[in-house]
Amino acid sequence: MLPLLQLVPAKLLNSSCSLEKTLQCSCSFYGIPTPSVQWWMGGVPVGVDGMDGSLQVTSTMLGPWANSTISLTEEPEMGMRLLCEGKNQNGTHALSILLMSRKSSLASQAFVKGLIQGAIYAGIVIALLFLCLLPLIVKHIRKKQAKRAAAIRAKKSSKVRASQELEMSLKPEEPGKPIVAPFSESQILEKQDKAS
Repeated sequence: MLPLLQLVPAKLLNSSCSLEKTLQCSCSFYGIPTPSVQWWMGGVPVGVDGMDGSLQVTSTMLGPWANSTISLTEEPEMGMRLLCEGKNQNGTHALSILLMSRKSSLASQAFVKGLIQGAIYAGIVIALLFLCLLPLIVKHIRKKQAKRAAAIRAKKSSKVRASQELEMSLKPEEPGKPIVAPFSESQILEKQDKAS
């Protein structure tokens, strides 16, 4: 009796991408029966073991293993998706790779440059706004200081008046000036009695 082979769904075991003169991406699948490998670029299938201008696909199968490599000789479009799919009758496993152009670094440089310019312009606008508001701020501060000074002066003048009144009441009599002081009725009667 022959041993029964256990069926195994396709499974991605290894993947890699490298960029030298060309971009090369590889996928290795394992499965029983041996998986077939299909590459997709931007949702469109790429032919196996063929060359399509900027694309070259090479696939090898050995026992339950399937290896496939795709080479791109031209720069990919920004945000292009590359999909490596391994499939057998028991299942499918895939890897999606987002391709970025080398030129995308220029886009990020432009973004950073724009961000810096925006920060500089914002700083200039804030400085101009501050300069426009400065006279109003100074006027407001001076008004507050004037109110405080007036309140302090009023407080001081009321204290000065009170101390002057106190001084006047404590001031000694001047010689030669008659003193007018109210007398009680009994004091007036006493003086009249003494005079008679």
